Amino acid sequence: MTKTALITGATGGIGKAIALQLCRDGFSPILVARNSDKLAAFAAELTAQFPRAEVAVERCDVADPADVAALYLRLKERNIGINVLLNGAGISGGGVTAQVTDELWMNVINTNLNGTFFMTRELLRLDMMPSGGRIINIASTGGKQGVIHGAPYSASKHGMVGLSKSLGLELAKNRSGITVNAVCPGFVETEMAERVREHYARIWGVDTGEAKRRVEERVPLGRYIEPEEVAAMVSYLASPLAAGVTAQALNVCGALGNY
Repeated sequence: MTKTALITGATGGIGKAIALQLCRDGFSPILVARNSDKLAAFAAELTAQFPRAEVAVERCDVADPADVAALYLRLKERNIGINVLLNGAGISGGGVTAQVTDELWMNVINTNLNGTFFMTRELLRLDMMPSGGRIINIASTGGKQGVIHGAPYSASKHGMVGLSKSLGLELAKNRSGITVNAVCPGFVETEMAERVREHYARIWGVDTGEAKRRVEERVPLGRYIEPEEVAAMVSYLASPLAAGVTAQALNVCGALGNY
């Protein structure tokens, strides 16, 4: 029987690593992102590596509830159930709070927090996840502690952690067998990390190399986390062994946070 994993933000660094790992675990991925060309290219890569996987692509803006509803209706018409929903779509955003624009604030909140809510609510409303399903949200250690000059991002990720814990409790009480957890990466070496380093370099008045050194200095392990390390946590949470883990926010951060 085909196991299906719907992955939003599938063309980003963490999303790609997760899709690759879930294919190794025997899942057929539905890759969701906004850029059709990137989706097609990554789908071709996965198909070449995993010819037995049924790789599907769906262009969708998770921040648009109508777009999300249309996505699920297309899948439902094809009688596709979702064993794993991986909410990985996310963007960075911040600056000196007094200078944060309405547009920046709303864009970050809508993508990171509202997008996770829209994707999750519609899945449950249409009853497209069987018992034993997994909802896994890629939050951040910034969802457990404040991030200086990152108020929009930190606020959105705090919201994702709260949503995960609340819904995890709700579905546990309903005895649905569906678990809900957040994975909280620290600093992960991706294209987004490069943009964040550029952002901090401007604020601190240094070059990006110095910004990277300062970031790594904050991490007890002294390095960025690799996307594959985040994917390993997702792999565990998606497995039968994690059936007793729900309403949790689990760090993958090199001890940047220990709570």
